[in-house]
Amino acid sequence: MNMDQPVPGLQEGLQHRTVLLDEAVDALGLEGARASGTYIDGTFGRGGHSRLILSKLAPDGRLIAFDKDPQAIATAEQIDDPRFTIVHDSFATMVDALAARGIAQVDGILLDLGISSPQVDDASRGFSFRNDGPLDMRMDTTRGISAAEWLAQVPEQQLEKVIRDYGEERFAFQIAKAIAARRAVEPISSTRQLAAIVANAVKTREKGKDPATRTFQAVRIFINQELEDLEAGLSAAFELLAPAARMSVISFHSLEDRMVKQFLASKAKVEQPDRRLPIRAVDLPQPLMKLIGKTKPSGVEVEANPRARSAVLRVAERLGGKA
Repeated sequence: MNMDQPVPGLQEGLQHRTVLLDEAVDALGLEGARASGTYIDGTFGRGGHSRLILSKLAPDGRLIAFDKDPQAIATAEQIDDPRFTIVHDSFATMVDALAARGIAQVDGILLDLGISSPQVDDASRGFSFRNDGPLDMRMDTTRGISAAEWLAQVPEQQLEKVIRDYGEERFAFQIAKAIAARRAVEPISSTRQLAAIVANAVKTREKGKDPATRTFQAVRIFINQELEDLEAGLSAAFELLAPAARMSVISFHSLEDRMVKQFLASKAKVEQPDRRLPIRAVDLPQPLMKLIGKTKPSGVEVEANPRARSAVLRVAERLGGKA
């Protein structure tokens, strides 16, 4: 299929306002012979990036997508394209998943981190405090414990640490104490309950931001082990990238972006040996990746989709160098 051929369902996927859609996909360089390569969309979501990649792939190209969310999997299964495969698992498992399919290297990887708008807007998922719903917060509702179950049993000191470290919340102590006090009286089972507890514990509010924002972020990240998945996923992606292959990563908060930035920088930098040592130029250590650039959404995109305002796209290319 060439770039001019429509892909079934493309417009439906774009209705979800996929952030930095063209920029992230264009950075993979799906032109010429590279359109026949194998690519990974590590976070299918509702398929905006996957569908655009498919529209650019050649007939012999291949796209393998990952997602933990059963609803995302259901959406992906509607794509009737022999070049497309969906895997119900975290992108952290991509090395094993591709090995099981006889694939050792790929020509590009895209990761769009965080949660999707449909997840936020569905009150039954418990990701948002704007509409009342059960306090679930699991991306994969078929595994693990819900946020409500975790809050009922987590030690207060650990809760404080999670809220402080993952939410970067300066009132973590007060919030954890308030949650512990309330759960001793009644179960905390709804998003509105948790938001109200946090609001009463946080005395100073950031302008334009609900006081519960950081706590909800922290609990969600912990429940889904997002930072652990990201650390494992970046390493897996690097292992799979062929020389000249690129990685596009979109982050939405400082913890993610810092991890991505530091990982890519570590691969692009080399420790140079003492110049006094008798080492030939050909034997000098070479960088393993080249940093291509950093992109933020345009003012037009942010105006159309305010949720895009914190997004950062970082792109790097795998080199043929050796450590």
